[in-house]
Amino acid sequence: MNQSADFFVRSAVTETTRSYMSSPHLHTFLVKSAETENRFFLLEVRTQPGAEPPPHLLCEQDEVFYILEGELEVYCMGQVRTARAGDVVFFPRQQARAVYFLSPTLRFLSLVQPAGGLDKYFEAMSSPATSMGSPANVTTDTDSDPAAATLAVSAEQHALAAKYGIKMLTPEETAELLPHYPGFGVPRHQDAYR
Repeated sequence: MNQSADFFVRSAVTETTRSYMSSPHLHTFLVKSAETENRFFLLEVRTQPGAEPPPHLLCEQDEVFYILEGELEVYCMGQVRTARAGDVVFFPRQQARAVYFLSPTLRFLSLVQPAGGLDKYFEAMSSPATSMGSPANVTTDTDSDPAAATLAVSAEQHALAAKYGIKMLTPEETAELLPHYPGFGVPRHQDAYR
């Protein structure tokens, strides 16, 4: 019998967690792609409003969120859905997606398959966490305008994202592919999507 991976037990603790882009967005690397022969990786994400990722798509990976705590609005394939604790969100590969965090705190598992080394992108765009709480007094790209998340993507982030199969959407692509995303003038009527 071939043994392809090691058995382990890992917790969401400071030693396995990184602060993504100096934001209140913590990624705990529960299972890394190198530990699964690149078949998948699993993150626990702790975050809050204002730390939403820019609209994007994954070129080669499917992604699943399992919501542990909180609530978010999800934009994908022309639809807007609300996901709460206990819900699963499936993002098919090559489909534009965006999220808007609705609750003061949000915690979810993110499973990406196949991994494609995508966890290396998150490692490169982050630094070791100093605690499991959100950093205090952090200004985020979307504090005043969700559209800022699209506009604030740096050239470095674009290049690194492309290297790992992430396509960051331009404002024009976002308006076309995610017409209900609130950063482009469409009012959010969150009760209509529950």
